[in-house]
Amino acid sequence: MSFTYNPKKKKRKKTHGFLVRKQTKKGKQVLARRRAKGRKKLSV
Repeated sequence: MSFTYNPKKKKRKKTHGFLVRKQTKKGKQVLARRRAKGRKKLSV
């Protein structure tokens, strides 16, 4: 039996990281939404 969730720091950063989010228009919208909501942590 294998486990479904196999965490990898590199993969996590590459997909949900702050710098990655900043690069795309949609990603910037995500950050803006989270800022508006008042999130302490915007991304990974």
